[in-house]
Amino acid sequence: MNDQQTQRTPRSLIVTFYGAYGRGEPGGTGRAAPVPVAALIRLLGALGVDPPSVRSAVSRLKRRGLLVPARTDTGAAAYGLSDDARQLLEDGDRRIFGRPAARLSDGWVLAVFSVPEEERHKRHLLRSRLARLGFGTAAPGVWIAPAQLYEETRHTLERLQLDPYVDLFTGSHAGFAPTADAVARWWDLDAVAAAHRAFLAAQEPVLRRWSPRRPVPPEAAYRDYLLALDAWRQLPYADPGLPSPLLPEDWPGGRAAEVFGLLHAKLHTAGARYAHELTAGA
Repeated sequence: MNDQQTQRTPRSLIVTFYGAYGRGEPGGTGRAAPVPVAALIRLLGALGVDPPSVRSAVSRLKRRGLLVPARTDTGAAAYGLSDDARQLLEDGDRRIFGRPAARLSDGWVLAVFSVPEEERHKRHLLRSRLARLGFGTAAPGVWIAPAQLYEETRHTLERLQLDPYVDLFTGSHAGFAPTADAVARWWDLDAVAAAHRAFLAAQEPVLRRWSPRRPVPPEAAYRDYLLALDAWRQLPYADPGLPSPLLPEDWPGGRAAEVFGLLHAKLHTAGARYAHELTAGA
C-alpha cells in the first residue's frame, strides 16, 4: 500500500487510511463499503487535517484514478478505491506487512530501458518509478533490484503503460567487483539508513508510551497507528530489502521493521474500532 507520495500530506494520509481500514483486512479478499465524505473529514480531522485540505486531496486522488465516487446505502456521497488503487495497495502489502528477507541465492531483476527522444517525458517517469520501487542504478538505462520485486515491478510498469520501453531480466551478479561493493555503488545506503533512524527516533518513543497500557483507547490508537504507518510505508520502498550479508553490520532496518511490527500488533485492531465507528456513524 504505497502511493509513493511525500508522507504526512493529506493525500498520503488518505491513502494510508484506505490501506489500513478502507478496503477490508490487508491482503484479504473482502471489499469494504465506500467511505462517506463526512467520515473521511472526521477521520482525517483526528490527524490534524482540516476539511478543505481533505476535499482537495480527495479531488486530486480522484483525478489520478485512485478514488472513485460512489454512494452509501443511505445515498450519502462517498469514495471507494479503483481497481488500480487496489492493485497498488496489494502490491504494497507484500513489502509493508512482513516482506520476507531477500537471500543472496534469490538473485536480481534488471530493468533495461530505452525511450525515444520524442517521448523523453516518459523516460523521466520511468526513472522516477523505478527509483520509487527501490531500484538502484547499475549503469545508464540499467536498473537493478532484488528479484523478489519482479512481480510488483511488472504490475507497476503495465499500470503506467511503460512496459513497451522496458526489458526485464533475472539473474545473478557474476563479477567483477564483490557484490557488496557493487551494491554500495548501486544504492545510497547512507541515505536509506538515515531514513530508518529518523523513523526510529519518531516511533520508538510512541512504542514505549504504549507498551505498558491496558486497555488501548481506540481514538488514540487510530491516530498513532495511522501516523506510524504513514511514515513506515515509505521505508520499504526506499530500502529494497537487500540480503543481510550485503549490508553494513549496524544496519538499522531490522530494528525499524521490528518497531513498526510491534506498533501494528498493539494499535491496529483498536484503531479499526474507531475508524469503523466513525464510518458507520457518518
